Amino acid sequence: MLTIMGLLVSLCAAYAFSQQNLLLGGLLILLSGFFDVIDGAVARNNNTKSKFGGFLDSTSDRFADAFIIIGIIYGGFVNWFWGILALLASLSVSYVRARAEVEGIKCDVGIAERAERLFIILGGAFIGYFTNPQLVMSLAILLVVILGYITVIQRIYHSWKELKDL
Repeated sequence: MLTIMGLLVSLCAAYAFSQQNLLLGGLLILLSGFFDVIDGAVARNNNTKSKFGGFLDSTSDRFADAFIIIGIIYGGFVNWFWGILALLASLSVSYVRARAEVEGIKCDVGIAERAERLFIILGGAFIGYFTNPQLVMSLAILLVVILGYITVIQRIYHSWKELKDL
């Protein structure tokens, strides 16, 4: 339930961004993050942790990231090209980790995991609300793009090192 609540709050954040409401979008990202943090803790505390729960959480996170970035694009805060690159970077960071883990590699390396990327967007929303929204959000998305692809490269390199001797 908490995982789905977090996803729904992310959808509301995306809608807020699409309506050019940076402050509400940022606050909703914070609320969504709260749900994302407590869902696993509640599951562990209640002994209801499951493989499906982990799968659902991870899948919901990907949709939440996509919703938020699409909302930012639709709201006109960033050029669609940079927004799509940010979306692809976010999904690729997660995909590379998941694919490495299929090969038995622990692949939690990199400078821009999900929390860092959302923090950058959150910072952009709050700073942009008080200054120049398009400029600040464009810079935030550009930072997500750059750091996201650096993280993808770091994870590919890490996986290559782990797999080359096998």
